[in-house]
Amino acid sequence: MAFPLPSIGSLNYPLMDQTLSVLQECLPSPVPVLRAFDRRIPMPLKQLAAEAPLNRLFARAIDDGEFDDFEGRRIRLEVNGGQPGITIGFWAGRLRVIDGPGETTIRGSLAAFKTLAERRQDPDQLFFQRRLVIEGDTELGLGLKNLLDSLEWNFKALL
Repeated sequence: MAFPLPSIGSLNYPLMDQTLSVLQECLPSPVPVLRAFDRRIPMPLKQLAAEAPLNRLFARAIDDGEFDDFEGRRIRLEVNGGQPGITIGFWAGRLRVIDGPGETTIRGSLAAFKTLAERRQDPDQLFFQRRLVIEGDTELGLGLKNLLDSLEWNFKALL
């Protein structure tokens, strides 16, 4: 008779946390691998993979008109070094993944973006510490940062 094992994520052991922390510090950065994949993936596939989850994640905010100020605007999110990155626009009530530059670029490390998404640190701190940087139309970038900070994210909608 087999017994189900708990997932690694559900274990809350200090030793496990320390082990994962050491692995993150010692393992090489995944950015070069991600960069190589990013260059080879055609835009329609990126759109297919990213647009539906983004629109589900922010469905309530989109329906409430929270993204209306971003109509026709383009924002690029980039990992330090320029790649991998994604340019997102908002048209006709939907978030879209597009090819090309953004009017504003938010750049940072994978760790900084992960911290932002998990809401483990105040977004303003990430910018003040220069872990995330806004370039180009800073008003647009700050507007997006403020909007994302004000929303309740429903990651369960992605599943």
